[in-house]
Amino acid sequence: MQRWRILPALVAAAVSVPAPAAVADPVADPAPAPEGKVLNGVTTLAAPVPVPDVPNGISADKVLVIGLDGLRHDRIAPADAPNLDALISGGTFGTSLLYTSPMAATSSGPGWSTIATSVWPDLHGVKDNTFAGKHYDQYPDFLTRLENTNAAYSTYAALDWKPLADQGTFGPRIDARVALDGDADGYPAEDERVTQVSETVLRTRNPDASFVYLGAIDIAGHGSGAGSAAYLTAIHDADARIGRLLAAVRARPSYASERWTVVVATDHGHTDAGGHGGSSIEERRTFVLASGPGIAAGARPADTRLVDVTAAVFTGLRLAVPGGIDGRRVDTRTGDPFEGVTLSGRTDETGIPAGVLGYSHTPPSGWSADASRMPSGGVQEWRGWAFTTDEFWSRAARDQQRELNVRSRGIFAVADSDEWDDKSHETGTFDSTLVSPAYTVTGRASVTLAYATHYRVDGAQKAQVLVSFDGGADTLVKNYTADAIARNESLRVTVPAGATSMRVKFHYFDATNNWYWAVDDLRVS
Repeated sequence: MQRWRILPALVAAAVSVPAPAAVADPVADPAPAPEGKVLNGVTTLAAPVPVPDVPNGISADKVLVIGLDGLRHDRIAPADAPNLDALISGGTFGTSLLYTSPMAATSSGPGWSTIATSVWPDLHGVKDNTFAGKHYDQYPDFLTRLENTNAAYSTYAALDWKPLADQGTFGPRIDARVALDGDADGYPAEDERVTQVSETVLRTRNPDASFVYLGAIDIAGHGSGAGSAAYLTAIHDADARIGRLLAAVRARPSYASERWTVVVATDHGHTDAGGHGGSSIEERRTFVLASGPGIAAGARPADTRLVDVTAAVFTGLRLAVPGGIDGRRVDTRTGDPFEGVTLSGRTDETGIPAGVLGYSHTPPSGWSADASRMPSGGVQEWRGWAFTTDEFWSRAARDQQRELNVRSRGIFAVADSDEWDDKSHETGTFDSTLVSPAYTVTGRASVTLAYATHYRVDGAQKAQVLVSFDGGADTLVKNYTADAIARNESLRVTVPAGATSMRVKFHYFDATNNWYWAVDDLRVS
């Protein structure tokens, strides 16, 4: 039995773009035979997907986002994936880790919601594949957001994990949505049909921004594990489909006068044995790969995160990055001085693999970390304020919500009395202060301190933000008495008359086997 589905209610018809007279309409060209579906031992062929009407776009700037479900980025290199390899070589490839429960599971619902909306699960509300608590009305997908910016933009989405359409992850305002059902009809076959129709749309229609989802890699991960040959074969097959999509773009009659940005991202990783949803590093591995005008070739930034896709789309269209999202531009580094810290491998944390670099007690230029009141001993990595990464810190102790520090990027500062206390030390408590450079405040009535914070409280521990002007006494501006999980802070500070400089101090003290405090990306404005 032939099975195909395009949801009529999900395709918004508008002005279709006729093929140029000098070029044969690829719709009429012989299409590659769809992959077969085996039913009761008989191989059947699914019907091609009808090509939807896609409005004529308004921009010579174009963006194609390709979503590859369940692609663990460290498995790309051993796979035969020349198109991904070329995009990585010619673009910016930022790898990072996901959150875990209780913020959200490392599952597709939260992962694709994070990619689509460019906010973390504590904002978009999707914690698992039930999609309960979704806030797409407040945080729409990047194509819907583009339509809300200017409805004249032409938008297109094709996908075969049907919940992404049914649940509104990619919403009904998108001009043309093709929604197939890989769960019912098989992902290799449905990936092929998604690719076929998208090739035609990209070659002969004129969308400004497109999203194409392919799901078969994830199925191979579940069936055989990310360590298997079958998983590498699935990556190879998806890569071949990417090559066809890119060839369709290059075959456009107007290609020479267009500026194309290509973004590739994944929603989660997989264990070697197969599966995801948990908190292992392998399940948390994600990436955002971007290639196009103004994007550095060969860059491997540590400060790119999964929420950055919307910013990449809008930047590719030469639009301002929308406000109210967690994402940032992939072509611009944050400028956070912590990113320049040189990291070392483990010392006392023998549970962390030896090759994982991830801690230092040497602050960047202008900063200082006062550990003079710390008792001697304890776990060396965490003796006083340290600089670390998501992978190193969360490997130190799993499932204690360190994984939820999602609003930090790259290298951040952490005071972790819980881990420090795991090795014997002199009597006394954790007491250390991280001190910023001096910021000029001459002529200011007030300034704003902005930073990312991830604070978990237990027992008698204390965490305070203080400021001092011109080397004078400290003034308390924030006293943490409750958890502040993955929060962006913004504190207004009054500047005394005549003050010329100000330092910011993060003081964590009276702590032993309690919890921790992480801060990142301090900005004074």
